[in-house]
Amino acid sequence: MSHKKILTASVLSLATLLAACGEQETTTKATPKTADGQFDQVVADYRDYAINELDAFTNKTEAFTTAVKEGDLEKAKALYAPARMHYERAEPIAEVFGDLDPKIDARAGDVKESEWGGYHRIEQGLFEKGTTKGYEKYAEQLMQDVHLLRAKVETVDVTPELLVTGATDLLNEVSTSKVTGEEDRYSHTDLYDFAANVQGAEKIYQLLNPSLMKQDDALSKEIAARFEDVNALLEAKKTEKGYVLYTDLSKTDVKQLSQAINELAEPLSKMGIVLEG
Repeated sequence: MSHKKILTASVLSLATLLAACGEQETTTKATPKTADGQFDQVVADYRDYAINELDAFTNKTEAFTTAVKEGDLEKAKALYAPARMHYERAEPIAEVFGDLDPKIDARAGDVKESEWGGYHRIEQGLFEKGTTKGYEKYAEQLMQDVHLLRAKVETVDVTPELLVTGATDLLNEVSTSKVTGEEDRYSHTDLYDFAANVQGAEKIYQLLNPSLMKQDDALSKEIAARFEDVNALLEAKKTEKGYVLYTDLSKTDVKQLSQAINELAEPLSKMGIVLEG
């Protein structure tokens, strides 16, 4: 869930460019066409990517919620973080439905206590209280909400603006909640979400990169290098089963990850200026 959305001027510039293209649409189809069709394939490819991620998210949430309802504490704990990665990769699409995102991904304090459910409510039960008892109803509701999300995704208008702002929002998600350890405060599995957000942003960059290379090959290479830096830091924190817990990171680790994300966000935000030219 986006807890802070801060768009840089540069990214807004690209969004404005793409929005301008979108205003020239003559169709109301799910995948809008830009004036010259430059981004049509990019939008179509990203839509396929996001839907595939949400298909996997639905399947893994089914396994997760079943484990909770059957009282299998250790299995539910093991399934929690890997299932969430699919949601985090496709968050620009998932967050289009403002009513469902809080139900699925709100943290304590994001919504009223009486309305708090979803993944993080169950995370509290599993990892802090060490039980599934009493959380069956949250698992049941979570599965219903995820099925509804998957059904609604077919109706999403995936626009170039959504895609571009989504890449920035994914990095903002990392810098404001994942790198601070606030997102998964009970399980401390923040690096799973961190990695998934970066992978989602990198996918968008890869789709836009052919256009970017024509305008500024140096910037394209710089962004690629910064992604390599972030991915190398994440790779170093991998274990046989996934990633180390946030609580196992040193202050130096956290500083390096935060710095690498900031150094990636800066050139990534310049893509708009380049593509305008």
